[in-house]
Amino acid sequence: MFTVKSPRVCLLVALLLFSCVRAAPVRAQAAPKVEPRPYLYEPSLSPDRKEIAFVSGGDVWTAPAEGGEARLLVSHPANESRPLYSPDGRSLAFVSTRTGNGDIYVLDFASGEVRRVTFDDAAEQLDAWSYDGKWLYFSSTARDIAASNDVYRVSAAGGTPMRVSADRYANEWAAAPAPDGNALAFVGRGYVQWWRHGHAHIDTSVITLMRDQATPKYEPLTDGAAKEIWPMWGEGGKSLFYVSDRGGAENIWKLPLGGRPAQLTKFTAGRVLWPNISYDGRAVVFERGYGIWRMETDSGRASEVRITLRGAPAGPAVERVRQAEQLQDLALSPDGKKVAFVARGEVFAASASDGGDAVRVTNSPAPESQPVWSPDSRRLAYVSGRNGHGQLFAYDFATNAETQLTSAAESDDTPRFSPDGKWLAFQRAGRELRALNVETKQERLVAAGSFSRPPLSPDRPFAFSPDSKWIAYMPVGQKLFRNVYVAEVEGDGRGRPVSFLANAGSNTVSWSADGTFILFDTGQRTESGQVARVDLIPRTPRFREDQFRDLFKEETPKTVSPSLRRQENNPTPSPSPTPTPTGTPTPTPTPAEPGTTPTPAQTPTPAPAGKGQAGAEKKPVEVVFEGIRRRLSLLPVDVDVYYQTVSPDGKYLLMLAGAVGQNNIYLYPLDELSREPAVARQLTSTPGFKSDAQFSLDGQQVFYLENGRIQIAPLDQRQPPRGLAVAAEMDVDFAREKLEVFRQGWELMRDNFYDPQYHGADWPAVRAELEPYVAGARTPDEVRRLMRLMVGELNASHLGVSNPPGAAQTTTGRLGLDFDRAEYERAGRLKVAEVIPLGPAALARDTAAPDRTRPLREGEYVLAVDGRAVDARTNLDELLNYKVGRRVTLTVASTADGADRKDLDVRPVNVNTEKGLRYRKWVDERRAYVERVSGGRLGYVHMYDMTSPSLAQLYVDLDVENQSKEGVVVDVRHNNGGFVNVYAVDVLARRSYMRMTPRGFAATPARPYLGQRVLELPTVLVTDQYSLSDAEDFAEGYRSLKLGKVVGEPTAGWIIFTSDVSLLDGTGFRLPFVRIETAEGVNMERNPRPVDVPVERPIGESYTGKDSQLDAAVKELLGRK
Repeated sequence: MFTVKSPRVCLLVALLLFSCVRAAPVRAQAAPKVEPRPYLYEPSLSPDRKEIAFVSGGDVWTAPAEGGEARLLVSHPANESRPLYSPDGRSLAFVSTRTGNGDIYVLDFASGEVRRVTFDDAAEQLDAWSYDGKWLYFSSTARDIAASNDVYRVSAAGGTPMRVSADRYANEWAAAPAPDGNALAFVGRGYVQWWRHGHAHIDTSVITLMRDQATPKYEPLTDGAAKEIWPMWGEGGKSLFYVSDRGGAENIWKLPLGGRPAQLTKFTAGRVLWPNISYDGRAVVFERGYGIWRMETDSGRASEVRITLRGAPAGPAVERVRQAEQLQDLALSPDGKKVAFVARGEVFAASASDGGDAVRVTNSPAPESQPVWSPDSRRLAYVSGRNGHGQLFAYDFATNAETQLTSAAESDDTPRFSPDGKWLAFQRAGRELRALNVETKQERLVAAGSFSRPPLSPDRPFAFSPDSKWIAYMPVGQKLFRNVYVAEVEGDGRGRPVSFLANAGSNTVSWSADGTFILFDTGQRTESGQVARVDLIPRTPRFREDQFRDLFKEETPKTVSPSLRRQENNPTPSPSPTPTPTGTPTPTPTPAEPGTTPTPAQTPTPAPAGKGQAGAEKKPVEVVFEGIRRRLSLLPVDVDVYYQTVSPDGKYLLMLAGAVGQNNIYLYPLDELSREPAVARQLTSTPGFKSDAQFSLDGQQVFYLENGRIQIAPLDQRQPPRGLAVAAEMDVDFAREKLEVFRQGWELMRDNFYDPQYHGADWPAVRAELEPYVAGARTPDEVRRLMRLMVGELNASHLGVSNPPGAAQTTTGRLGLDFDRAEYERAGRLKVAEVIPLGPAALARDTAAPDRTRPLREGEYVLAVDGRAVDARTNLDELLNYKVGRRVTLTVASTADGADRKDLDVRPVNVNTEKGLRYRKWVDERRAYVERVSGGRLGYVHMYDMTSPSLAQLYVDLDVENQSKEGVVVDVRHNNGGFVNVYAVDVLARRSYMRMTPRGFAATPARPYLGQRVLELPTVLVTDQYSLSDAEDFAEGYRSLKLGKVVGEPTAGWIIFTSDVSLLDGTGFRLPFVRIETAEGVNMERNPRPVDVPVERPIGESYTGKDSQLDAAVKELLGRK
């Protein structure tokens, strides 16, 4: 729920003069030595029980079943997983990412040939071989709605996979075919997060038996009160073994068919994962304690299988990386000549005009972040996590030396230099705003308060005044509102508010160039961000007539300083300030008038930080607190602002803002005498996400990041924005980096997880337990697998560790068709069983008559794809790979012999588009169902999730037909959450309080006539186990406001406000950081929202044409009328 875009988690450094100075890389202290251990996982037993295949380092190994030395069987740079022996022991099936997200391959032991079996772009989860060795069973989300899994099988010899159990919008996974082939055990319901240690309601599952008939019949074998997964057949098909946490800890249980379950292993702690049973049912191997264990099924006795890996499989070598994108934390030096940025957690710097190969400044496995230049453009301050938490460091390009600036036991972040270079302000531990005297190295408290901490803090949460005497900052206040305060740098450590808005969203604060007003962006989520102006002193009017009178003033001759004259003659800067020649007086620059552009003589040459410069003193900033509340105004910018900064001359406000679905740069005039219209002028028009925008020294260009690349846009727009061709080149040593990635994730959770007690987990102990295995990890995928186990110990929702953006994956075209499995497996023919409305097949074009639509029809046969005949060994997905959006010709016929064959042109869509079409078909079917069972009296709406597009779809679906009913069934089953629940609740909660009657028309309720979304009809709410996150907020609001009864199942118990961040190698990391409570203070995490009328929808119900939960909802709502 509530995923927020976090600020970047990296940092940058810079360079003084690239033509003659090379920065010496800063090297961090060595991390404590950790003894590496190998991680062994996902074992399986050979048919004779003499050998175990397992995975370590992303490769497949085998070892004697009693333990001993292991030998390498399958090695590839990609990740291999889930090895399973065939019943005859001649082959091994496994999953590999070598061709995408995860496809199934089969290794033939005799020939050594590896053959690909599946070709879909969805991730396949290999479950089992059939006992006769003919079929491979797997689970996939490929052709169900959202993340719901179906069970498939495919011929081990090749062919098109067909769905075996496909209850619509339901989770079916971890399949186990019975020894006689007449039944299938699988996990029904639940959530596929095997790495979570513990469960919420969403994770509870049912071991289910399906009889493989034309109309499948389903039988629940367990009661769904625990997380029970990985069913395995034993005793010749008379019993099922599986893993359950019913007793608190995970253990292996046995369930005789028709009998009662019994616990076999007696573990009281630790994990039991990925079990596999021998084909004779006598032994089970499983993953436990990062190694392999074995249990005898007759006694339940379990013991560790001690295995030693021998050999040196290929692993990631030291890789030379040249990175020109995914750059972060752009910093333009004050003199406008240098840029600094972060790439892969390291600081680089380059010329702002020429770009080129950047100079690497830091060389630390730990991430650095948040760089800021000193005013003289010679030094950079930044945050480093090399000592276990954020501390401030500075790098001096003149001496090529680094200095540690802070060493507190708590984390420091967000450094900012004062304009005069005397102070470095920063935040400490999210509680203090402090300032470090650059010369004396003494700290002082500027203000105390509650401050957001990286990576969850605003982009620019505080700013110095132009005279360096004040700091404007934005603490988090009452009800999480964020307003601007000001405090004197050398004051009493207390700030005073200058704004009083009831808004929670603010990202940047800026001072005007003359220090007379403050600007900050402000708003609420789902509302457009605005720019607020606070006048620190009563605004004195300026008159255009004064500009004419100024023409008669006698001008004072202006003298250009020798240093500036030399700069004009020679634009290449000197590596150090040019000293004033002896005996030559330094001219005093004339101060610039507010709102005007300084002349060269008015712009002093930057002095070394802390030294000051004669004649460069800024006018003291004055703050008149009396009446300041009345001096706030909102600028009419009319775009959705999320970032703002002021130009050096004070004439323009630069904004990063959203409009018409894109984020772009806008300029707004601040000079009240400007003849430009007071509207936001769009400076860029590209679709990429933009950040870190900042003006050049002369205010004529804007530097910014777009999708991780440095761009430069001229303000006059005579030329389009251009890229700064810069690249960071570095050696990436996985052996060195892996522990830092792990530690970074652990520290982020340590500092930000919403529960400071970590749901009862001993967080330091979790790190100590896992670190040796991370040290022994051989691939980034293995590190991420271990990190999933790490966050799994929190037993919480909204957790996840995902792969970084990488190479392009295989894309498979989708036709919007389902096929008859029985016909295909019997005769090898693709007979159409269902055509998805508005899908490619439903909109097919007759090749012979291109102006005529000729949809495929149920019962027709697909004989060929682009001229290639389809048979029992053809994989349709293989023929449709890389065909998304392209013309594909299908040869179809109404009969299997193809007597009336016809060519039809279709344009395949991607997987998400087809899922959306399946979803809309499901919604239309639910609406028709409610129409039928209510006798036409009730309407129906479903919300897919709680995002803005779904809210807009709710407005569409609450159409004239639904508005004309006696009531409406509101369905949030399977709703994936988001953040718009309050708006959806409002639609149902608003009540009429007056009517309006235009002349000549009938009276109508006032609210919809005036444009407010409102239903004003009785409703009933339907929830289930997969109504999660913000859908649970919606259910809580619905119940609390007494809008109607809730029917179905309790919700998921899966709700924390969360954010997504990137670790230094690009790994995605979810960070739940805000507790969600009811109005009574009850934590809603792991506490499902209850129902008034409990109705559990049985697995397989969609095959019967019934929807028992909608039946109950209709009965409840009609019963109230």
